[in-house]
Amino acid sequence: MTVCIISGAEASRLDNCLSSVAALASEVIVVLDDRANDGTDEVARRHGAKVFIEQWKGHIGQKNSAAEKATGDWILSLDADEALSPELRDEIAALLQDAEGPPFSAYSFPRCSRYFGRWIRHGDWYPDRQTRLWRRGTAKWGGIDPHDKLLVEGKVGQLRGDLLHYSMTSFDHQIKKTIVYADEFVRQCDAQSRRVTLVDLGFRPAYRFLRSYVLRLGFLDGWQGYSIAWMTAFYTFLRYAKAKEAQEQSDPETRAISRGPHS
Repeated sequence: MTVCIISGAEASRLDNCLSSVAALASEVIVVLDDRANDGTDEVARRHGAKVFIEQWKGHIGQKNSAAEKATGDWILSLDADEALSPELRDEIAALLQDAEGPPFSAYSFPRCSRYFGRWIRHGDWYPDRQTRLWRRGTAKWGGIDPHDKLLVEGKVGQLRGDLLHYSMTSFDHQIKKTIVYADEFVRQCDAQSRRVTLVDLGFRPAYRFLRSYVLRLGFLDGWQGYSIAWMTAFYTFLRYAKAKEAQEQSDPETRAISRGPHS
């Protein structure tokens, strides 16, 4: 099996990721953002990984680049801030060692995120199923950056073990990531000529909080669940507000009004 990882400057977290797959992988491919200069490449090479330093092409482009380099019959795709739980590692090992071979083209498994000292088991963040294990040649990464999606030819089976996600290191980290994702959403709206309305601004953020905290039982995750619900609502508002701002700035009539009659 080939393990494919895309990474930026993740020297502090990549070691945990690679250690979790050491017993499974016959080959490890790491595609590293060429802007990373914190020694991430050295960490990868210490684990025997093949490191390819490439210009950032977006999540989808980077993941496809990594998968194209794989030679194993099966591919497992991870991010640098993820790791296999012992349960998932053993489940994958048993699956690949089965004499009859895995019956599905690909497999999904739940992803459990660590958020300020707590494993999140409710709300919008769990089970957060990810399809990351597939037979080489049966799938390709698609979707819309940064929300990549594995497009599989054939049926997808389900595994039970958790993929562990060590998500946010601080609120600053979370807010910066939120801004990056919101800016990407603005670019997508522009490319698709999508118009944002006041309904998007007023309804969507409130609904996301209600869904995360109440409907999906986020309140059972303590103050962390409350924080996730609010930050999800904030991110939802921010991306639509920034898209609305960009629309109005590009609208000739709006620009004329903002300049005034004597500009």
